[in-house]
Amino acid sequence: MQDESGSRADQRQHDEMPAPAAERIPSENPPIFNLPTGILTALGIVIGIYVLQDFVFSERTNQWIAVEFGFSPIRYLYPLGEQSLAWLWTPVSYSLLHGSFEHLAFNSLWLAAFGTPVCRRIGEMRFLLFWIVSSIAAAALHAVVNWGEPSLMVGASGVISALMGAACRFAFGDRRRVHARLADREPPLLSIGQALSDRTVRVFVIVWFLGNVAIAFGLPMMGADSAAIAWDAHIGGFLLGFFCFALFDPHSRKAA
Repeated sequence: MQDESGSRADQRQHDEMPAPAAERIPSENPPIFNLPTGILTALGIVIGIYVLQDFVFSERTNQWIAVEFGFSPIRYLYPLGEQSLAWLWTPVSYSLLHGSFEHLAFNSLWLAAFGTPVCRRIGEMRFLLFWIVSSIAAAALHAVVNWGEPSLMVGASGVISALMGAACRFAFGDRRRVHARLADREPPLLSIGQALSDRTVRVFVIVWFLGNVAIAFGLPMMGADSAAIAWDAHIGGFLLGFFCFALFDPHSRKAA
């Protein structure tokens, strides 16, 4: 009984002791959006462009924007010197345009989810370079598959697919990699073989490709018109992100 009461007294004394200063000082107000600056900037640009098109610009202006900044494979059938320079910037500018609110909302969610770990790992400037290169890769495969077609492609899905492929090289993995992230350290970049041998990555890649193959064969995804989904651009972006991410990753060079 004496030992028990003594423990309670000690506990009361401990409870009455003032908390350390570091615990009493309230932390600074956390940011409303816990996203990197690069992701917030990208979201601000694509959302801002859509708002302008939907609420400010006329229908005629929006048609001009679609033609001059959307990507069209037929543009490359004609001599480049006999047309405007749209052939030069459209392999990137199309990724900033969206055809509907649902399209924008869907891409924005995936951009925040997969773009955040990639941007935090490689930094803002490399993220910008990654966006440009991956959008070109997505547009290139789309042009090869749809060569000469007079279609217009818009949307950031190709870039987002590249971010998914890049995330497979470092964001998934075993317990050791989870511990590295918990310790606020970037996990090492997996080689292509290591990534494909990881069960989580392998399942993700298989499911991702099966979904895009289903779109290619015309199966509707979540009620969308599959014919309007550039599945080939998705694949082009994903392959770029998965196989070439080491070129953008400063941590892989440090490990070497």
